Amino acid sequence: MNTTCQRLYQRWMKFPGLDEDLKQSLRSLDPAGIEEAFYRYLEFGTAGMRGLIGAGTNRMNRYTVRRTTEGLARHLEGRGEAVKQRGVVIAYDSRRKSPEFAEEAAGVLAFHGIRVHLFPSLRPTPMLSFAVRHLQAAAGIMITASHNPAPYNGYKVYGEDGAQIPPHQLKAILTEMEGIQDELTLPVLSLDEGREAGWIRILDPKVDRAYTERLHTLSLRGKKKTNGDLSIVFTPLHGTGNLPVRRILEELGYTGVQTVPEQEQPDPEFPTVTAPNPEDPQALDLALKQARDQSADLVIGTDPDADRLGLLARNRTGDYVAFNGNQIGALLLQYLLEKRKERGTLPENGVILKSLVTSELGRSIAGGFGVSTEDVLTGFKYIAEKIKEYEESGRHTFLFGYEESYGYLPGDFVRDKDAVQTALLCCEMAAHYKDKGLTLDEVLHGIFEEHGWYREALFSFTFEGKAGLEKMASIMERFRTRPPGVIGGLSVRELKDYQQGIDGLPAANVLKYRLEGGSWIAIRPSGTEPKIKFYFSVVAPSEEEARTRLDRLQRVVRGMLED
Repeated sequence: MNTTCQRLYQRWMKFPGLDEDLKQSLRSLDPAGIEEAFYRYLEFGTAGMRGLIGAGTNRMNRYTVRRTTEGLARHLEGRGEAVKQRGVVIAYDSRRKSPEFAEEAAGVLAFHGIRVHLFPSLRPTPMLSFAVRHLQAAAGIMITASHNPAPYNGYKVYGEDGAQIPPHQLKAILTEMEGIQDELTLPVLSLDEGREAGWIRILDPKVDRAYTERLHTLSLRGKKKTNGDLSIVFTPLHGTGNLPVRRILEELGYTGVQTVPEQEQPDPEFPTVTAPNPEDPQALDLALKQARDQSADLVIGTDPDADRLGLLARNRTGDYVAFNGNQIGALLLQYLLEKRKERGTLPENGVILKSLVTSELGRSIAGGFGVSTEDVLTGFKYIAEKIKEYEESGRHTFLFGYEESYGYLPGDFVRDKDAVQTALLCCEMAAHYKDKGLTLDEVLHGIFEEHGWYREALFSFTFEGKAGLEKMASIMERFRTRPPGVIGGLSVRELKDYQQGIDGLPAANVLKYRLEGGSWIAIRPSGTEPKIKFYFSVVAPSEEEARTRLDRLQRVVRGMLED
């Protein structure tokens, strides 16, 4: 066993103040388990820090939270008293230990004399982003592991613009964290001590109301009488989306909303799903069953921190069509641009922002309306960074940002993906087309007829632990250094290695094979899960040809991996 791992393990075992449950967890570890728990400090990835809940430096626990918050606190202290007075907003979701971790973070900041604005109960991630901006705070903390399985929790840091901090800003916090000698002995105030000293303030409902009022400004349809004719089944998947989604839909006249009873209440065990991820079709099975029983028009589902949304819609024959993340983005984009053009509110310098592993269909749709499209690295912080840049320069007017992984942002009063905004606009879009006698799959069919038949797929392989990281590195190295000239009968026109810092983007461990005819394959290790992901996108003149190309590409790449 690594001597550093053994040293850290012994330090934790001998610490007199260690929680009893963490001590029990440590006692149960074998040598391999000790190494997994202590071979590193839990790291920030694409969307914050996520890890298994448990004992160890590579796990989510109160000491990991204290160490991370200590780094943030020292960084904020270095920026002066005014920054400390503006303070930090803290929110948390429905996961195991989320409230406790939020209180730990608040206590560390309070000890440093930094004001804390703490939500009184669970809230979606986008509401944390909104609150940072609304309260003009210096930073924000969100305790969440988003859509990961129940054993995980995590920690996201937001800057004063309400966006997750990008790598160059994170570096300053990481430098402060590296100077911490012992995460177990960091000083912290209790919640009561922090409140009595005046450093911790519990937020009142005014912030929630302000967020809902901004949601109203997104509506391109308003409280139309026929909104009540749309039948909707909604599931928050045991998370934070229930109240805010239902609130805005009710206020805009969508009276035909029913929630899935088994998934309505917050539950950190997520007992009805394998993983609470709307990207996984099985996560929406209960909602789909309820929709079929009631012949509902629409199914929407949000993940635990309500930043991702899944969508299904009833078609002409009464079956339900599940739309993937690229297709939801295309439908929303078509609707938003169509309506803004109709109203005369489409700016000449409009821009759409998307991740570089998101379908090019969005670029084609935007181009048809005279709107530019720009690619960014995976991670909504990069979309937020561009929004800020254009806000300051005036070069572009932001219209929509999205990723293929079911994350969308129509309104820039939030600077992270927002499933509450998206739920509102999906229902509005469905009601709009229903008034015109169209189903959503018919609208999508029309988009394909105009722009080409785009098809996408994603598969991933999970590699846990230290050995898993090494395996993923070897796969990336193989595809980076020995690129094939032809894949699935399509010639490779270009291999784009984003580790080289190309296309004006920061360096990132992403490969993208550009193939003939506009098809492409991208490969990247996940920044938040122990997975390596393979993305496929094809475009063809017909649906059948697109499906054939996509199937062939996936078969060939899987074969390469097996070899």
